Amino acid sequence: MTDRVLLTKFGAQALHQELKKLKSEDRPRIISAIAEARAHGDLSENAEYHAAKEQQGLIEARIKLLESNLSAAEVIDPAKIANPDKVVFGAKIELYDIDRETTVEYQLVGNLEADISCGKISISSPIGKALVGKSVGDEVEVSTPSGPRLYEIIGTDYEEE
Repeated sequence: MTDRVLLTKFGAQALHQELKKLKSEDRPRIISAIAEARAHGDLSENAEYHAAKEQQGLIEARIKLLESNLSAAEVIDPAKIANPDKVVFGAKIELYDIDRETTVEYQLVGNLEADISCGKISISSPIGKALVGKSVGDEVEVSTPSGPRLYEIIGTDYEEE
């Protein structure tokens, strides 16, 4: 049985764009590189050929992974399930870190979209699990490798990027 692959509309578009680029630009480029390396003769000692074949394998694996995930994807529009006070998939959450006395913002997304450097955290991460179903004003304790952290939910937003 395939696990559900949850994506926001924006995340699905980004993965489709990546797949299109891999198929229309990267795959043809690497095929040309392999053909050029073959033209240099003996393949057993041709480092360019072996590097291009390895790159081709990585590209094909990524294409296969993206196609598989996109075929099983459930694209969710956060605005359609939005409850202005509850935290659900796709929500952008503003949190007050009580211990550090700072404010942070995250968006709850699926595993494929998660990128902490962009403020996108997986709904299946410890903080994601702790936040789901909570309301504005709730305090949430999250277990982290450095110990428990306490956050207060100070706002939610359900607009797509």
